[in-house]
Amino acid sequence: MIDKTSLRATLRAARERSDRGTLIVPDTFRARLRRGLVVTSYVPVGSEADPAPLNAAALDAGCTLALPHVVGREQPMRFLAWAPGDALVPGRFGLSQPADTAAECTPDIILAPLLGFDRCGNRLGQGAGYYDRAFARYPHAWRIGVALAVQEVDSVPTDAWDVPLHAIVTELEWITP
Repeated sequence: MIDKTSLRATLRAARERSDRGTLIVPDTFRARLRRGLVVTSYVPVGSEADPAPLNAAALDAGCTLALPHVVGREQPMRFLAWAPGDALVPGRFGLSQPADTAAECTPDIILAPLLGFDRCGNRLGQGAGYYDRAFARYPHAWRIGVALAVQEVDSVPTDAWDVPLHAIVTELEWITP
């Protein structure tokens, strides 16, 4: 089996070369949304899949959006309230994030970027473990990987701390492990 570092490099290159289609917004996702839920999303970095269609559906349903806020590797990622048009500040790892004065939110749904995924719900991230720690911190949140179809692999190598996704959404389909 290929190691995570090599797989990350391969998948970054595939994602960079791909045509970035618009993500679908499946009925399964829309059915889960309701006023007052907190949906955490992200601002794409580089060639990451853009969750904008999912964000729009969440806002249309009356959900609150939040974005990740990262200070350092030793501190957990927090999710801070954000609405389209709110100012963002530069964060670590090239993130655009709300200012640290924004309200902290407890997520009901976590939209997570990724480098790779498999049909078992395993996710390969950037390697810092922020999302796995957030998934463990919020075990009741619905975990959705956001990706392009070219990021699918037969099998993602996993470690004991890796937390699987409940679903993956791409520009082509909704995948439920």
